Amino acid sequence: MNLDIKNQNFIVTGVTSGFGRAVAELLMEEGANVYGIARRKELLSELKYKYDSRFEYLVADVIEEGSVNKIIDFIGVTTIQGVFVNAGGPPAKSFLETEINDWDDSYKKLLRWKVDLTKKLLPHFISNNYGRIVFLESSSVKQPIENLVLSTSLRMSVVGLAKTISQEIADKGITVNVLAPGSHNTSAIERLIQKKSETDGISYENAKALFEKNTKLGFMGDPENLASMAVWLLSPGSKFVTGQTISIAGGAISGVFG
Repeated sequence: MNLDIKNQNFIVTGVTSGFGRAVAELLMEEGANVYGIARRKELLSELKYKYDSRFEYLVADVIEEGSVNKIIDFIGVTTIQGVFVNAGGPPAKSFLETEINDWDDSYKKLLRWKVDLTKKLLPHFISNNYGRIVFLESSSVKQPIENLVLSTSLRMSVVGLAKTISQEIADKGITVNVLAPGSHNTSAIERLIQKKSETDGISYENAKALFEKNTKLGFMGDPENLASMAVWLLSPGSKFVTGQTISIAGGAISGVFG
């Protein structure tokens, strides 16, 4: 399939690992240019060495005050066609284990900077009468996951944000969607497996097996599986899909609208 994104420009946050890296690499392999944001310069340099002129980067922690302004300055007058909004999550805890500071930190990590970035990119997209916004959240927004109360609660706020924005700007050539991954082979799943092991008093290997079994397919996904969906949503071909939260969870969501 020709995704028609050759020489288009995309922002990808959390670009050096996991889903962010997989999406960025697939975009560039399809001929697009990526403006990558992440904290680790050495990993950003690796991507720059591999993809050369197709990749430009900014060393920044998206949750820090002022980082969104740095991103806007970084892209300058470049016409951006889409953005993949992605970052790590808060620690794995049950509700009773959380402190109020955990909730404050999770708001900053999972919601605040995304609102700021979206507000500052929307005028750019509106002026071009075109844009693709894809938020990377979690399948826990459709079916809560054990020990993820912080992530579930704040990510559901992003889903509400995305749905509302999609309706407000539906006539401006801009689509807004959410990807909600379940268990994938990324560093993020490691903290959940370790937490399950500690909480249930079982080995790490047995805890991992439970996560694999929960997918129904019997194995965890790879970031590349999600990247193919993300890149399509970032392409012109997805113009009739907006306001959707799409779970990629290997059958782990029990509801009929999973």
